[in-house]
Amino acid sequence: MPESPAVPPAVPPVSRRAVLGAAALGGLGIAAGSGTAHAAPRERVPVTTHRARAVVVGTGFGGGVTALRLARAGVRTLVLERGLRWRTGPNATTFARMADVDNRSSWLTDHSTIPGVVKNWKPFTGVLETIKGQGMTVNCGAAVGGGSLMYHGMTLQPTEEYFAASMPSLAGVYGDLERWAYPSVAKMLKISTVPDDILATAPYRSSRLFLDVAPKAGLETFKVPLPVDWRFVRGELEGRYKPTYITSDLTFGVNNGGKHSIDVTYLAAAEKTGKVQVAPLHVVRDVSMDARRRWVLHVDRIDTGGTVLEHKRIVADAVFLNAGSPGTTRLMVKARAKRLVPDLPDAVGTGWGNNGDRIFFWLQPDGDPGFSQGGPACVGGRVPDAPIPYTIIHAGSPLLPPAPIKAMTAVGFGIVKPAGRWTYDPFLDDARLTWPASAEAGLQKLIKGRMDALTRAGGGVMIDTNALEPSTWHALGGMPVDGAVDRYGRVLGHRGLYVLDGARIPGSTGACNPSMTIAALAEHSMATIVRRDVGRVF
Repeated sequence: MPESPAVPPAVPPVSRRAVLGAAALGGLGIAAGSGTAHAAPRERVPVTTHRARAVVVGTGFGGGVTALRLARAGVRTLVLERGLRWRTGPNATTFARMADVDNRSSWLTDHSTIPGVVKNWKPFTGVLETIKGQGMTVNCGAAVGGGSLMYHGMTLQPTEEYFAASMPSLAGVYGDLERWAYPSVAKMLKISTVPDDILATAPYRSSRLFLDVAPKAGLETFKVPLPVDWRFVRGELEGRYKPTYITSDLTFGVNNGGKHSIDVTYLAAAEKTGKVQVAPLHVVRDVSMDARRRWVLHVDRIDTGGTVLEHKRIVADAVFLNAGSPGTTRLMVKARAKRLVPDLPDAVGTGWGNNGDRIFFWLQPDGDPGFSQGGPACVGGRVPDAPIPYTIIHAGSPLLPPAPIKAMTAVGFGIVKPAGRWTYDPFLDDARLTWPASAEAGLQKLIKGRMDALTRAGGGVMIDTNALEPSTWHALGGMPVDGAVDRYGRVLGHRGLYVLDGARIPGSTGACNPSMTIAALAEHSMATIVRRDVGRVF
């Protein structure tokens, strides 16, 4: 992008100390602002202005789809990502491992954010941000490819009934999603289920144990569709690669490769067109509208330690927010509170939910799950007649022998009321989340009851790991459809501003992991945007 002469920055210059201060005060997200900059010594950094036709903020499931569809429509597109690009391959040492967690695991913190891991280190632009809200902690990805790097790969499509229960305003598009959008995502991510020969091996005995016990607890079992090349798993089983899949050491990314994450599927295809430039280590601080009603992104280019190297002012005809529910929501809440964008809808910051996430440790089951438990999460169960739809998945645990007890993991999620709200905190220049436990009380009672049924059928005891500090890996909402955006992700009342990630989904995705629905909705929306808006709006 050509640069014009420097202009005054839209936000005060932020030093490394200020960046780390913001992180410590509540997590430095893609939307984290410069609220603590006044307390830090200012360092002079270059200020530049750039022009772009279309800008995509974020590179997860929504951002990857958006970038590819814009590129194939001939639209030159800049993609901004706060995190790094992480390249993998057989026997790579790209990602941190659970046996020796280091600063690659955390986004610009000076300590581990993994429960039970007490370590201090030099801040680094690691893959995972942990955001502490009131009543809920949110985990979200910070890397090229977003959360697709560290999610277990559960690529689940909800039924039409459950989809409508979660997203009534979008119920009318389900036919299109089922006919072509979901299949398009499945093809792009090359999803498949665990082969029987792999499931029969020793590392996957915990999955077989779940499949054996779950029907006795009233669950209808199934194999989870996953974006995995199983040749890499076989390579580990044969001793050719250092174990990653077969030990479920997947929390921070898959070192051996073979996972069809967004960076190596949608984004790679988008870059191959020559129309897309992906810019890592670019943190979007604010979105505003200028006097000519163009979109202005206020961006810090940083190094891997968080030091700001350049302030960028990017002027765009169209902006597609795909920074994940926390990132997109925080940007829009800030824009509304600070009046950077006039007349944003009242629903900005509302309609948030945690997808009903709950993680349990199943301790001392009668059967032996083994210390080396294969992954990703490849088996699960449903209760079709449940009064509130929910799903339970078994995910292998990256146990570190010698462990004193037998243990395995069971994860529940389902439909919740989208009662969470993000509000602006002027001291932090950021938005903070409030989540009422009452919004998921009915669902969690059902999930707990089914977990107890598993122990009655298979022995042992279930420990609710979220009892003291509820957390989620599946943040949804904050820019809900109909209240803040239309069914195609257009921000109401604002031409050229779009939300195509999980922020537009009100709270849950039909008792399924959200990834496939986020991507399918982005495919569906982009088909209309390309047809109706390209060449007219931008």
